[in-house]
Amino acid sequence: MPLLSTRGAGSSKAFGLTSGGKPAFYTISYLVVAGGGGAGRDISGGGGAGGFRASTTSVTTLAQYTITVGGGGDGDGSQTNGSDSSLIGTNVSISSTGGGKGGGRNVPSAVGGSGGGGCYSQNSGSAGISGQGNAGGNDADAGGAGGGGAGQTGFDQPNRDGGDGSQSAITGTATYYAGGGGGGRWNAGGNCIGGLGGGGDGNGPGTETPENGDTNTGGGGGGAGSNGNGGSGGQGVVILSVPTRFLGTTTGSPTSTIDGTNTVLKYTGSGSYTA
Repeated sequence: MPLLSTRGAGSSKAFGLTSGGKPAFYTISYLVVAGGGGAGRDISGGGGAGGFRASTTSVTTLAQYTITVGGGGDGDGSQTNGSDSSLIGTNVSISSTGGGKGGGRNVPSAVGGSGGGGCYSQNSGSAGISGQGNAGGNDADAGGAGGGGAGQTGFDQPNRDGGDGSQSAITGTATYYAGGGGGGRWNAGGNCIGGLGGGGDGNGPGTETPENGDTNTGGGGGGAGSNGNGGSGGQGVVILSVPTRFLGTTTGSPTSTIDGTNTVLKYTGSGSYTA
């Protein structure tokens, strides 16, 4: 009887629970994909995919976590890297780096989550960041190499395709994200294919238009043929999978779906999650 009398209304905190019955900490799954890199101009390399990070983490109940979704890099001749995506809050700091720009005439490719592909005048592809992506391909011939993807290095000649991305089943369906952009081609042979996970196709000779990376995949932009502008990178995405019984509140209007006992929150723009 004395033991029972010691357990007052607030005593649940001593057992790791908040007064509302939620645990002080609980585990969520996350996918954080940065924006893809833009492709270069004039027989250019494909843009590298945005950095890809996926795992689980512990969040603190009642703490707010800020979510940033990075935009894709430009491929209109300005050639820029993609922007970073992140999930930041109490005891959590997860950031994915934007994809590297593809090389173009007299402009080198850049390091990123995945690196941009090289081209004939700047033949070295750039490195990806360990744990986020892979390097772009190299090219010493009259063409551009593929941008790196989260799951695969970008390809050199002759095919110059973008590297494939990586799969995540966080939504309940296995899906590719963060594919590299295909390179641009000087000689005949058709378009250079973007990597699985939203990488844009690069163009061959003629009037084909390079593709942009797919939005909310972090795919790299496709490289250009002669005298053309490359494609822009695709916007990134942040996805959280939260046990429904512990679900908190959000800002930024993520889409919400149910996957078994979890609620999946897909952020296509910046916002927050309060655990």
